Amino acid sequence: MHKEISNALQVLRDGGLILYPTDTVWGIGCDATNPEAVKKVFQLKEREDNKALICLVADDRMLSKYVKEIPKVAYDLFDVSDDPMTIVYDDARNLAPNLIAEDNSIAIRIPNDDFCFQLIRRFGKPIVSTSANVSGEPTPKSFKEIGPHILKGVDYVVNLHREKICTKPSSIIKLSVNGKIKIIR
Repeated sequence: MHKEISNALQVLRDGGLILYPTDTVWGIGCDATNPEAVKKVFQLKEREDNKALICLVADDRMLSKYVKEIPKVAYDLFDVSDDPMTIVYDDARNLAPNLIAEDNSIAIRIPNDDFCFQLIRRFGKPIVSTSANVSGEPTPKSFKEIGPHILKGVDYVVNLHREKICTKPSSIIKLSVNGKIKIIR
């Protein structure tokens, strides 16, 4: 795993794209603070850049660097959730502007996956995580289902967990600083 992390880190630092296993599905990733890298993700996915992407952080300490305020209920959700959960936060900051939604919100997940945790921790910044498919096509449930367009379009494919079968992406919950909670997925 250390070699895979080192290889992925080099690509991320160079502004490239990686294809990597997450706690949910295989994802296309890049430095979430690099607008040029984020632009490459939109181009590869053939996705309109006004549709926001998810990013991953290592822990709540890292999270606090990228959102102005973490609603208190978020900590409760971290504690009770057994399944992967992405939370949409208001007032994103310190991220690539083209990653942030028009309403200045950002979708962030703290993955429960050792590879992702170690990679993000060593990188020291959030990593984009979007499903490894062209926009509008089905989300691949395994590495074998990832199309050649995506495989050829990334700069590095992590060689771990290729046999893993994913059943579903994370749930998505919007937590507003005004106390509103909205279940999106």
